[in-house]
Amino acid sequence: MACRNVEKGKEIAEELDFPKSSYEVMELELNSFDSVRNFVSNFRKTRKTLDVLLCNAAVYLPNQPAPTYSEDGYEESAQVNHLSHFLLVNMMLPDLQKNRSKDKRCIIVGSITGNTNTVGGGAVAPFADLGDLKGLAKMGDYATPMMDGKGYNGAKAYKDSKLANMMTVLELHRRYHESTGITFSSMYPGCIAETALFRQKRGWFRWFFPIFMKYVTGGYVGEEEAGDRLAQVVKSEECTDSGVYWSWNGGARAVGRWAGKGKAPIGAGGSGGSLFKNQPSDAVRDEVMAKKLWKLSAEAVGLSEPKGKSTKGKKKVPAAV
Repeated sequence: MACRNVEKGKEIAEELDFPKSSYEVMELELNSFDSVRNFVSNFRKTRKTLDVLLCNAAVYLPNQPAPTYSEDGYEESAQVNHLSHFLLVNMMLPDLQKNRSKDKRCIIVGSITGNTNTVGGGAVAPFADLGDLKGLAKMGDYATPMMDGKGYNGAKAYKDSKLANMMTVLELHRRYHESTGITFSSMYPGCIAETALFRQKRGWFRWFFPIFMKYVTGGYVGEEEAGDRLAQVVKSEECTDSGVYWSWNGGARAVGRWAGKGKAPIGAGGSGGSLFKNQPSDAVRDEVMAKKLWKLSAEAVGLSEPKGKSTKGKKKVPAAV
């Protein structure tokens, strides 16, 4: 378990009765590229094998009037949600690749908010939009807050980072799935409306939002069910296809349909329903922009592309600088 707060991680593991021999809690602060590198180094010292790499951490800062920056000079949402995950995944690809298992997986959790073909992403402003990424090209100066180069908007910064997450998964699939056998995928577990992700929202909103999502939009999912969905993508034989964005119960493309008196609406990505391969937005599937995002992200985190080409023109796993 990679956690910012090791003691809290241990407390949660004990509360859930994880067998002590089944886990190890290690420090990982995504607001620091050095912390990411230290985590990878410390993980390798354990000599443990890596079967699945799951990236699930995120910050959402909708009420901040001004941006906060990491120790590396990047806006917090951009670094924690996207850039540090980008660095972590690229550094740990060799660890996944050398595992002899035929079922190796890398998962980055996405969101409907980064997909403009959904209610949450296409009907609720601000909308995810990376522009031409001129902001990302300048980031790291403690002054450029948005990947599109425009003025700061905390809610949009989150949506942009989730768009970048899902674009990264598809680019990982295109670059490395065939040559490594690793399954790269993303997923949206539903709106877990009661988590600390919404800590910056006012009290009335945090009280009303779960009710609204459950009985009006139909997008609500409890923490336990969301965890089950995540576990399904991690281990289920249904989820071995690479380059997939997994969803449940309609995928939140529209507000839920009436399901009868006293029942939550259905078909909006909320509780219940079946797993299916969802189609992300055009922006998520834009291969030209994905390559540009990859290049600028690699430069930002200090990764270098290896010189030369591997067999059949496939790119090799990048080396950390």
